[in-house]
Amino acid sequence: MAKTKNFWKIVNHVIRNADVLLMLLDARFVDETRNREIEAKVRSMRKPLIYVITKADLVPKKKLEQCKRSLSPSVFVSAKDRSGRDRLKESIIREANRFYGSTDRINVGVLGYPNVGKSSLINMLKGRHSASTSSISGHTKKVQLLKIDRKLYFIDTPGVLPYMEKDDVKHAFTNVMDYRKAKDPDLLVVSMMRRMPGVIETYYGVPVEEDKEKTLETIALKRHVLKKGGIPDVVRMSIAILKDVQADRIRLRVVSES
Repeated sequence: MAKTKNFWKIVNHVIRNADVLLMLLDARFVDETRNREIEAKVRSMRKPLIYVITKADLVPKKKLEQCKRSLSPSVFVSAKDRSGRDRLKESIIREANRFYGSTDRINVGVLGYPNVGKSSLINMLKGRHSASTSSISGHTKKVQLLKIDRKLYFIDTPGVLPYMEKDDVKHAFTNVMDYRKAKDPDLLVVSMMRRMPGVIETYYGVPVEEDKEKTLETIALKRHVLKKGGIPDVVRMSIAILKDVQADRIRLRVVSES
């Protein structure tokens, strides 16, 4: 993950050197992973911007159609299903031709939150493993120039966050934050349950109660995550919950569709 002091340095470098920009958004959390600061920057520099909705296999088709109406131009892709590859290439070439006319080479800037699927997308487009992938945020450490084919070159970047964004709950459920490094994981999970009532409780099969701290204790007791004397270990249980969230075992997207 790019540190705050490097945020605009990375963004400006990519936008300056790219002919076409891709803004990658997680299909489960489209609004949460939009980076409007970067979108405004791209438009101010008069560069074409394509919204690429990643992990499209994880959401209903109805939600994808809603995204298509509100974000244009946009392309849905799924590295898991290897779908959307040709549509994305066609969209990149079309936008480049529209802005610059026919060209032999197109530099494509890839931007988005950490762990939104940039490296997986590049590997899908290239057809073999060119960019290493990981479910842990901050995996890509530096700007890389990668040849996709004879015409397309991708500028891959570390994930970048909007300047001064401090929403730890959002960063946890969008995989921006490494669950192993969460400060006060129990407070984070309690806040998550308040923001998304019933989702975590349903997954663990416990009642929805107003007292979320008590709910967390109930989950720990049910899962036998205990300290000495049979006391529920809410910190250890919270880390396990965050792990389940980031592994997409707990489908928080159900809330965002309501």
